[in-house]
Amino acid sequence: MKITDLEPKLVWQCFDEITKVPRPTHHLDKMKEFLVDWANRHNIPVKTDEVGNVMMSKPATPGHENAPTVILQGHQDMVAEKRGDKEHDFMTDPITTIVDGDWVKADGTTLGADNGLGCATAMAVLLDDKLVHGPIECLYTVDEEQGLIGANGLQPGFVTGSILLNLDSEEHGSLVIGCAGGKVTLCSMPYRMVEASMGKTFYKVHINHLKGGHSGMEINLGRGNANQQLCRFLWEVWHKYGVEVHRIDGGGLANAIPREAWAIVGIDTEAKDDFERDVVVFRDMIHAEFLLAEGKDFTFTATEVEKPNMVIDRYEAHRLVSAVFACPNGVQGMSNAVEGLVETSCNLASVKMNEDTILITVHQRSSVDSRRDEIADRVKALFQMIGCTVVFDDTYVGWAPNPDSKVLKVAEESFKTLFGKAPKVEALHAGLECGLFLEKMPGLDMISFGPTLKDIHSPSEKANIPSVQEFWKFLCDILRRLA
Repeated sequence: MKITDLEPKLVWQCFDEITKVPRPTHHLDKMKEFLVDWANRHNIPVKTDEVGNVMMSKPATPGHENAPTVILQGHQDMVAEKRGDKEHDFMTDPITTIVDGDWVKADGTTLGADNGLGCATAMAVLLDDKLVHGPIECLYTVDEEQGLIGANGLQPGFVTGSILLNLDSEEHGSLVIGCAGGKVTLCSMPYRMVEASMGKTFYKVHINHLKGGHSGMEINLGRGNANQQLCRFLWEVWHKYGVEVHRIDGGGLANAIPREAWAIVGIDTEAKDDFERDVVVFRDMIHAEFLLAEGKDFTFTATEVEKPNMVIDRYEAHRLVSAVFACPNGVQGMSNAVEGLVETSCNLASVKMNEDTILITVHQRSSVDSRRDEIADRVKALFQMIGCTVVFDDTYVGWAPNPDSKVLKVAEESFKTLFGKAPKVEALHAGLECGLFLEKMPGLDMISFGPTLKDIHSPSEKANIPSVQEFWKFLCDILRRLA
């Protein structure tokens, strides 16, 4: 079965078109062109702004012209993650979708349902002439996943609505009224290469196939961080085997929990048997520690490789390994205001070795800006001690909950009527663009909701088909009530 055979057909057909457009964060020219061409093909008014945001509009159903204008909002970009064994170029290749029971997933890559399904649903609203609604504005922002560039660059008057429905949440039945702010800490460490010592045997030490996932929504699940576990092992065996490091690499995007990390390391040749036994002991230990959070599929291996001529200066390499191992990671505090909500977290996202520097990227989130800044400063203090230059990037504000929101009341009544139960009203430990919208348009009434997505920001990402049907029905009923 193809996704274009699924219901609601308009939503899945639009999403199918989106999956054929390369759209990784910061590379959205093709997506912008697609959206503009799509609007022109369907005779839908469209405009763009300087940063690449796209806005399409639809007049009210006759007789409902005086209803408030509603903004349907999603973001154009997707997180580009793939399995290590998957050949896929996110700059050119379409996403291959698979229908698997009640789920749609991709073939070894992220699906892009975050936020492709939100964009597709807004497009379906523009196409469906059977709906009852007031004036509609559909806003497609750029680079939400890194930098919130579209929301930051939104100019006054580009959209005019007084109500915004953000279609970028991942649990059907949840109405989101607040979210965390965040900050990315970039730590750049210079290093020197020296000749590898005599009497060394080199291995590729590799941790792979961890679940990873969204560094906000899934940071509370206790999943392993590949960067930290790799450096944990290297730190533990460093002096025992005279470890030297030739290369190190791990993780990827700032907002994804790292699933894979590896290093090419040398150890004393006479201790090969002991080292290989320690690899097995460490593997078994972390399998036991992360069994409930990760399952049994992840791997930790050491494979002998050809000896390189050069290695990182041993003192500098040890400082790096020690700092990555010591770096704050995971949940750093729970909210006292909202029961069960993660207040503050830290994601040790990536360790990347360039020609003369090693870049460590750490992503902090918090619903309290001062706590966000505190944890970022702790990371800065740690990495400055090993000689890193540290800068902050992609700082964004949180979205304070408004339990008295009028559109929230409308959505709650709609959900109860349609599905016979009350929705969950919550704040998220994830970054949404809503806080920035509120800064630019004070008084904007907002909620966020969406279909059920699992394992976003990872190659296991999947969308629940029945929830997409209910999400569509829910959105259409909210628009009717607002009209």
